[in-house]
Amino acid sequence: MVFSGIIFVAFLAITSHKNNPDNFRPTDMNKFRSTLQQWLRSLKQLVNISNHIDIPAATENIRQNIAFRGPNVLILMCAIFIASLGLGVNPTAVIIGAMLISPLMGPIIGIGLSIGTNDLDLLKASLRNWAVMVVISILVATVYFIISPLDMASPTELLARTNPTVYDVLIALFGGIAGILETSRKDKGTVLAGVAIATALMPPLCTVGYGISQLNWQYTVGALYLFFINSVFIALATLIMVRYMHFPMVVVDNPKAQKRRTRYISVVLVIMIIPSIFTGYTVIRENNFKRNANRFIADNKTVGKAYIYDHKETYRGKNGTIELFMAGEKLSDRQREELLAKAENYGFKHSQIVFREEAAMEWKPVTEQEIVKDIFENNEQQLRRRDEQIALLQARLSDLEESELPFSQLTEEIQTQYEEIESVILTQGKSINKAGEEQTMVLVMVRLPKDSSFDEADLQRLQSWLRVRLHREDVVVMEDRV
Repeated sequence: MVFSGIIFVAFLAITSHKNNPDNFRPTDMNKFRSTLQQWLRSLKQLVNISNHIDIPAATENIRQNIAFRGPNVLILMCAIFIASLGLGVNPTAVIIGAMLISPLMGPIIGIGLSIGTNDLDLLKASLRNWAVMVVISILVATVYFIISPLDMASPTELLARTNPTVYDVLIALFGGIAGILETSRKDKGTVLAGVAIATALMPPLCTVGYGISQLNWQYTVGALYLFFINSVFIALATLIMVRYMHFPMVVVDNPKAQKRRTRYISVVLVIMIIPSIFTGYTVIRENNFKRNANRFIADNKTVGKAYIYDHKETYRGKNGTIELFMAGEKLSDRQREELLAKAENYGFKHSQIVFREEAAMEWKPVTEQEIVKDIFENNEQQLRRRDEQIALLQARLSDLEESELPFSQLTEEIQTQYEEIESVILTQGKSINKAGEEQTMVLVMVRLPKDSSFDEADLQRLQSWLRVRLHREDVVVMEDRV
C-alpha cells in the first residue's frame, strides 16, 4: 500500500502539471517532495527488520543445527526412507512430510553464515556435516531402492528431480532468504517448515540413490547437480542476508592467519558463484527456448490442411531441437519452407526444426475418369468376393448332402430284416478319446423287447450290413431293450 501511495501521489502531481502548466508553482513541487519523503520514511519503517531480529541468538541457533550426530542421523535416515517411498508411489503428502522432518537445511545455512562472517572454522564444520549428510542420504536411498519390492514402472516424481529449472533456482534463492530471516527473527513462526517444503532438498538425493540402484548415471548426475544447485543458492541467499543484516565478522589477531582465512573463504565463494552463474544462465536460456517453442507452436498450429498435433522440445544449448508431429495432409516443399521461415522469427534455425509426418497422408488430385474407374474396380472386387462366398457355400452344401443319412429308408430296411426291432435311432457325430483326438462316427441304436431273441451275432451282422450299405467303416450299432 505504501508503494501504491507513492505512485498515486506522483501520478497526481504529473497530471496536474501536464493539465495546468501555468498553475504549477514551486510550492506545489515542495509539497510533492515533502509527501514523497514522508511516504518513503513510512516504507522504510515498514520493511525495517532491525527491531525484529536477534543476531546473537540466530548465530547460536545456526551453530547448534549444524552438528550432525545422535538423533539427527536417525531422523535423516527416516526422512530419506519416507521420501524414497513417496517418490516411488507418487503421493505428494508423503514427500512433503519427509521434507518437513529433514535436517538438511542446517549445514547449508551454516555455510552461508560462515562465508558472510568470514568464519573459517564454522565453514569447515558446515561443509563436513553437509558432506556427511549427503553421503548418508544417498547410501540409505540406494539401499532402499535395491531392496524395495515396489514397482517403479512410472516414477514420475523421480523423473522431475533430474534437471534444474529456472523455478528451482528462484525457489532456492528466495527460500534461502526466507530461511535466514526466520532464523534471525525474535518471534519464530512456521517459515522454516515452508522453506523446507519449497526448496525440496530431499527428493533429489533420493533420485540419486535410485539412479545408482538402477545404474542409470543420467538420473544420478542430474539429480546430484540439482541438489548441489539448490544448496548453493540457499547458501548464497543466506550470505546476502547475513551481510545485509550486519552479522558481526570473525576477526583473528594474527594478520597472516586472517589473510589465509579470507583466502580460503574467497575460494569457496568463487566455487559457489561460478556454477550458480552458469546454472542461472543455462536455465534462463532453456526457459526462453521452451517459451519461444510454445509460442511458435501456438501461432502455427495449422499449416494448410495439415496441423501440429504434438511437439517435443529437446534443449541442448545452441543445438536444441523441436520435433513437430504432423497430421492431415503431408506438407509440400513450399509449406515446409514457409514454416521454417516463420521459425526464424522465434529464434530457431532450420536445422532445429524436425518434421515427423508418420501420421500425415499424401494428397493427390483425382480426375473424374479415375473416380469412375475406382468405382468399377471396387464393384468388381465385391462381385468377385461374393462369387467366391457362393461357391464356398455350395461346396459345403454338397458335402452335407453327401454325408446326410437316408434315415427313413434305412429304418424300413432294418425293420424288414429284423421284425423284432421296435424302433431305430440313427445319428452321426464325433467321438473324442482321452488324448483329445476326434473321430467321426455313425451311431445306430435299435430298441428291442426284453424277451427278444436278437443276440450278439445278429448285432454284429446288422453292423456289417450297415457299413456296406453306407460305405462307411465308422458305423457302430448298439441295442437298447425296454
